[in-house]
Amino acid sequence: MSLEFSADAQKKIAALCERYPSKQPVVMAALHLAQKEHGYLSDDALRLVARTLGLPYAHVYGVATFYTMYRRQPGGKQTIRMCTNISCMLRDGYAVLAELEKRLGLKRGESNAEFTLVEEECIAACANAPCAVVGTRYFLDMTVAEVPKIIEEIRRKPTPEGEVV
Repeated sequence: MSLEFSADAQKKIAALCERYPSKQPVVMAALHLAQKEHGYLSDDALRLVARTLGLPYAHVYGVATFYTMYRRQPGGKQTIRMCTNISCMLRDGYAVLAELEKRLGLKRGESNAEFTLVEEECIAACANAPCAVVGTRYFLDMTVAEVPKIIEEIRRKPTPEGEVV
């Protein structure tokens, strides 16, 4: 099955391509758009990005598999990215992650229809560790006791994955 980008995504990619002397800097934005439009980055979605940018499939595959923000399998409607880098680890980030796993019935890296749980290396909010990000919303200074409330808040008010410009 050959996938295609929407007209809006094609315009965004074309505008980004105009900014740079080569198309390699556009790969990440194109992958975000492909994931947003197709739900995850299947082999067909990676081929679409490679074809659209005129780049080798191996390059696009390498970028997509290096970064944790790209999903190679279908995911839940909301992705919880829990940081476990040094600041978060020192302030009980692993305990918060364990409570998320318990409450969601998922292990890190797993998904159900509602959630995907990702252990993230760093989300750049170290001053408020431990923290997680869902779409464009940050949850800061998290505690194990707050996890049920945070999950309920995400269910009540889903967060968009963010706009790729």
